[in-house]
Amino acid sequence: MAQKANKSKMACNKPKRTPSHPKKSHIVKACANGKEKILRFGEQGAKTAGKPKKGESEAMKAKRKSFKARHAKNIAKGKMSPAFWADKIKW
Repeated sequence: MAQKANKSKMACNKPKRTPSHPKKSHIVKACANGKEKILRFGEQGAKTAGKPKKGESEAMKAKRKSFKARHAKNIAKGKMSPAFWADKIKW
């Protein structure tokens, strides 16, 4: 069982891995405009594209492009959106 996140002890805008969480791979305490929010993001065990690599396959390039297109509106919402963090960390 994943332990409960303690928001008061977490640093703002510093994502962390959550290996024991059943579904989500990362957690972050998003802080913006005087508000704080705990966000979980990323599929546990997913083989995401990561950062562009030299000699990257066309399939991985297409996978990254599809993710960014599919979540563009949510990524644009900024730090208070899980899609923003997934884009930044996992893609």
